[in-house]
Amino acid sequence: MNSKFYLFNQLSKQQKIVTIGSWLGWSLDGYDLVLMFFVIPVISHLFFPSTNELLSLLSTFAAYVITLVMRPIGGAFFGNFGDKVGRKRAMMITIWGFSFATFSTGFLPTWDMVGVLAPILLVFLRFLQGFFAGGEWASGAALTMETVPKQSRGLLSGFLQSGFPFGFIIASLVFYFVSSTFSENEFAEFGWRILFFTGLIPGSVALFVRLKMEQSKVWLEKSREKKIHKFPLSQVLTSKEYRNRFFLALVIMTGLMYSYYTSLGFFPTLLQHFLHVDIVDSSKLMIFATVTSFIGTIFVGYLSQIIGRQKAMGVFAIASVILAIPSIYGLYHSTFYGQYISIVAISLVATTGFGAIPAFLSERFPTEIRNSAAGFAYNGGLFFGAIAPIIALNLSSQSLEYAPILLGLNIILGSVIILIGTKLNPETKEVDIEK
Repeated sequence: MNSKFYLFNQLSKQQKIVTIGSWLGWSLDGYDLVLMFFVIPVISHLFFPSTNELLSLLSTFAAYVITLVMRPIGGAFFGNFGDKVGRKRAMMITIWGFSFATFSTGFLPTWDMVGVLAPILLVFLRFLQGFFAGGEWASGAALTMETVPKQSRGLLSGFLQSGFPFGFIIASLVFYFVSSTFSENEFAEFGWRILFFTGLIPGSVALFVRLKMEQSKVWLEKSREKKIHKFPLSQVLTSKEYRNRFFLALVIMTGLMYSYYTSLGFFPTLLQHFLHVDIVDSSKLMIFATVTSFIGTIFVGYLSQIIGRQKAMGVFAIASVILAIPSIYGLYHSTFYGQYISIVAISLVATTGFGAIPAFLSERFPTEIRNSAAGFAYNGGLFFGAIAPIIALNLSSQSLEYAPILLGLNIILGSVIILIGTKLNPETKEVDIEK
């Protein structure tokens, strides 16, 4: 642990500002995106009323999936923008964009107020949310990895990526306090709106920190040498070498996204709707799950600096294959305290492989296209990963005898894809990204 703090202390003031500024943005992304997870069981009938409750849930999840599907498009757009005009400028726009979308969700009228216009407006804001959120990760990851020392890259990769589960933790805590303060009827009437209003607070803090950030010296040098392409993303798509790197990286990202959104991303709905855990106890379980994911993500990043990016992700994917079915079975059939153990176990192994990703993707592509390629690959995993919660929703509707096994197999599917990806991709730990 001392070596970790030593590495942080060795960073210059600007390196710390860049790291914290990027981490705050990704924390806000996690906070904003997962707020929707917590309220899906509550607002499904407000925007998609139906006599069939499962149909209402499916419709609301479909609206959420739009957020995930739009992220690759946002990643490609802002990645290209960040390669052309600088990472910092892209990050200033994206942080404002999805903070506004989250805040505005709290003002949405429901079906009883405006009819079909209600779900249309919800879908539109999810569209904006996904577009801006897709551009957030790549610019922050590229800028941080280009700025920090090579020997710190693995740990800070895990730290940067831990922003998402940290945002999830804050969202879990806010959800707990709001749901504890209001009755279920009050929460359904106006409490859920308060959750979205709070999204503006962390966005303002992140924006303030980012005003003090500087562009990376690596990018500035390439820009001065006029080595930045007019359309950097086109190089990813037209160059055989970069295209192959992109698709191989996409395999890993697909597995990670699928595992995440069929486990931690789906757990709020699983607990409240299918396991009938009350809203307060559900929020307590999610706090434990997200804290575990937060700590595990930092550890995987740190571990990747020691044994390599691919091995670190592979070890946790193997553990996920082993623990998935027993953990989900425990969620279904254990006592409340047994559920704590189960949700911690599966959150640790199924969601933390992301810790090595900021370093891995930054090391996989050169400076001229790093923002574009890394952002498109990272978010591109959602083209398939986005369907994970919908599949999980359908599997959960099966009998108690089969549902835990089917959900466990669904998580295992994502883990196997990760393992395939780690075998196909080379180790990048020793790559010099300044060249």
